[in-house]
Amino acid sequence: MNKLYIGNLSPSVTVEDLKQLFREKKLPVPEQILVKSGYAFVDFPDQNSAIKAIETLSGKVELHGKVIEVDYSVPKKLRSRKIQIRNIPPHLQWEVLDGLLAQYGTVDNVEQVNTDTETAVVNVTYGTKEEAKVAFEKLTEHQFDDYSFKVSYIMDMDAAPPVQAPRARRGGRSSRDQGDCQPGPSGGFGGPRLRAIEFPLRILVPTQLVGAIIGKQGQTIKNVTKQTQSKVDIHRKENAGAAEKPITIHSSPEGCSSACRMILDIMQKEANETNMTEHPALKILAHNSLVGRLIGKEGRNLKKIEEETGTKINISSVHELTFYNLERIITVIGTLEECSKAEGEIMKKLREAYENDIAARHQQANLIPGLNLNALGIFSSGLPVLPPAAGPRGAVPPVAPTGYNPFLSHSSHLSGLYGVPPASAIPHQHSQQAPEQEVVYLFIPTQAVGALIGKKGQHIKQLAHFAGASIKIAPAESPDVPERMVIITGPPEAQFKAQGRIFGKLKEENFFSAKEEVKLETHIKVPSTAAGRVIGKGGKTVNELQNLTSAEVIVPRDQTPDENDEVFVKISGHFFASQTAQRKIREIVQQVKQQEQKHQQGAAVSPHHSK
Repeated sequence: MNKLYIGNLSPSVTVEDLKQLFREKKLPVPEQILVKSGYAFVDFPDQNSAIKAIETLSGKVELHGKVIEVDYSVPKKLRSRKIQIRNIPPHLQWEVLDGLLAQYGTVDNVEQVNTDTETAVVNVTYGTKEEAKVAFEKLTEHQFDDYSFKVSYIMDMDAAPPVQAPRARRGGRSSRDQGDCQPGPSGGFGGPRLRAIEFPLRILVPTQLVGAIIGKQGQTIKNVTKQTQSKVDIHRKENAGAAEKPITIHSSPEGCSSACRMILDIMQKEANETNMTEHPALKILAHNSLVGRLIGKEGRNLKKIEEETGTKINISSVHELTFYNLERIITVIGTLEECSKAEGEIMKKLREAYENDIAARHQQANLIPGLNLNALGIFSSGLPVLPPAAGPRGAVPPVAPTGYNPFLSHSSHLSGLYGVPPASAIPHQHSQQAPEQEVVYLFIPTQAVGALIGKKGQHIKQLAHFAGASIKIAPAESPDVPERMVIITGPPEAQFKAQGRIFGKLKEENFFSAKEEVKLETHIKVPSTAAGRVIGKGGKTVNELQNLTSAEVIVPRDQTPDENDEVFVKISGHFFASQTAQRKIREIVQQVKQQEQKHQQGAAVSPHHSK
């Protein structure tokens, strides 16, 4: 996606003219430049430099008396569902951007592009070609706080016609028969093959020690990778001038730990030899969505690791997270042995949290068919739900099609693991009926009400619009109540969106400390006739529900049914636990209703049969 089209060129422009222009504007000079009469094609080395070229040159530079135009070179047949939006204000909230994008159709995927520009860049994939076309037209030059959006089509390889296999010559074997191992439909040999989930170790090292880690002609780092059977990426060219550089280690858990230990040893020796005033600490990078589970309830997990390893562990504040940087820094202070032991325990907790998230998302996608979790941006401010790209700090996380390969785009992965199954896989039998409206009562800390409402009610309005739900905050029963009730009305997907955003907002605004995971109490109403089924014989069903979902589920006894003959079920837990419990309970209620309807129909028919 790095090939650019340069238009409105004077016929006298040469290849050397373009090269000179790139040098003057401090752009990479591409090796391949093809000049035609009035236009040219240029291959840039990466997407970042391509974006910089478009931003620097298009409509801003005159060459031989004509202002040139620069954009991506995308064949018409590949201009389909994907667009790129540039010049987005860095302070723009993700929920606002999500709401804007959703106005023009179903958004399958939003991926932030890591660039050197002050403004943000995202690649957006819409559900259909027509929706992308409308978004392209409406968002081009869209004004937001004195920023004017720039929009381009980018290649949608899914729109490319399938490559037809060459026909076999008469009497010979077809190409698919010519080897024992040909890729199957999913890229595996002979069929889909699952790989173990890869979870890289990310650490920060002082910039002044990067040279020692690499070694003369790269020998030191080669030795590390060879001995530990790992792949080590040192992002030395990113974030020029930064005091620290990220390193990503790809390997098994043991391989990551071994490589980390060797790098720590190299840094300590170099620090001693150069008389550094401060000895380098172990700094592990972790995505914010995983850190709460590392810390544990009231900090118990972290305290245990400190006690068992003899280290002191500090975690950077959630307030340091930005639009570009979604990782927190876990600083471990201790001896080499102590830090190495702590690294193993920390990564074990982070890896468990990540694998649990993947399992939860599999389960959630089945609970609400067609739901695209990433497009929802359920964590307020766009904090994604999975760990970030193992690239320079500031990239939003792509998630790979098989496992955690941080260098691949996550668009293809989201269509499988993250929701939006093929259209044929989504049931349509009830498409003519309006989705059933559900009412959920969510309890939030009283001090969080202002943040949820926002200035002049803007935040809660945007949230209601985005989710497609009615969101109201019930009046306080007394001035000193610790919690307030939020009443959310809408179909299942709207409930998921609204509740997810509220959970994320509370974490973002720090209403729960860094040592706490966001756990809220939710009430839903069920028919009194179904309450017994939710509990089950001897409490069996409710116990199974709690084991399955990790949520606390309580059906208070001695409740008096309301005017609709309904009673409350209380659910407490983190977001995915609460969602899973809600959906399972509503499944039980639906089964009870269906059985009652059958019973009523049978009772109505039976007098006729008795004649």
